[in-house]
Amino acid sequence: MTTPRPGPAPDDAWRRPDTGDGSTSGAPSGRQPAPDGTPRPTGAAGYGGPPPTTAPPPGWRPPVHVQPAPPRQLPAQDMVALDAQEQRAQRVTWIIGAVAGAVLLILGCLLCTRALF
Repeated sequence: MTTPRPGPAPDDAWRRPDTGDGSTSGAPSGRQPAPDGTPRPTGAAGYGGPPPTTAPPPGWRPPVHVQPAPPRQLPAQDMVALDAQEQRAQRVTWIIGAVAGAVLLILGCLLCTRALF
């Protein structure tokens, strides 16, 4: 058996606020149940739907206040220098890969000889 805890019930945060007329259950104030049992709005408190809208005139656009600057011209590229830098970067990549492969090969051989002997 669970013992009740002192203080407010855990469901109090989700309860409807007190209307002041003494009723704590039933349909919310301002609504009366329809014949099928669903609540329906009554009087001025009901929701009548969104207001009607009118379409803007054809060809309407919002006003434009700031014009963007035209695009700038990019500087010319030195294709020969770019190719040379790319070849140097590729050479460095291959050297680093070869050194890493050699270190792994040596470590693998050391581990294999240690396991055999």
